[in-house]
Amino acid sequence: MSRLLLVEDDEALALGIEFTLKDEGYDVIKANTIEKGKEAFQAESIDLVILDINLPDGSGYELCKYIREKSDVPVMFLTALDEEVNVVLGLEIGGDDYITKPFRVRELLSRIKALLRRNLRNTSAGNKLKSGDITVDISAASVKKNDRDIILTAQEYKLLLIFMKKPCEIVKRDEILKELIEAEEVFFDENTLSVYIKRIREKLEDNPREPEYIITQRGLGYKWNKEVASQ
Repeated sequence: MSRLLLVEDDEALALGIEFTLKDEGYDVIKANTIEKGKEAFQAESIDLVILDINLPDGSGYELCKYIREKSDVPVMFLTALDEEVNVVLGLEIGGDDYITKPFRVRELLSRIKALLRRNLRNTSAGNKLKSGDITVDISAASVKKNDRDIILTAQEYKLLLIFMKKPCEIVKRDEILKELIEAEEVFFDENTLSVYIKRIREKLEDNPREPEYIITQRGLGYKWNKEVASQ
């Protein structure tokens, strides 16, 4: 049973979401402030966080940053602010998805299931991929640069593998999106993809403004610009 942390200060909405999630078989832990959310996250083993942006003691972005310092657990933002700047900010600081209130229950459940599926570790292979200073241990789903751990979210990790498994090859944006969503409902668009690539560059590149690994091919897509060796 997956355990979800719901951080929402609207009691009526929180109760409704909790009822829906429990009815689907999820274990739900509720919190209504950033501090209570931190306490719950520290005390429990959480598989996914559903996080309101506007909370009584601050912004949900603060809690997302706190979670990202400790874990790559998926984070979904609940927001009434359907503005691109807020969506982009949430993704840039480590969020994995967002849903705008009011929302349909079935859409919320579909997005949760999609995030949980994407977060499953790939344990079927035992090899490593080496490219420049970057090493990916597929069996452990871990990434290192010069022996320094690089913390990626599930989507960032999956996107990195898409590139590294097609080195020195231009990959079109729609092909990348198709691989990211697989057979799931489409929750990614090109703007979201650009945010994820920006985040990966900030974590992998010495100078994200002049990337050496993930190169933009204008009008075509992206390319992993170094050879990749299996170990």
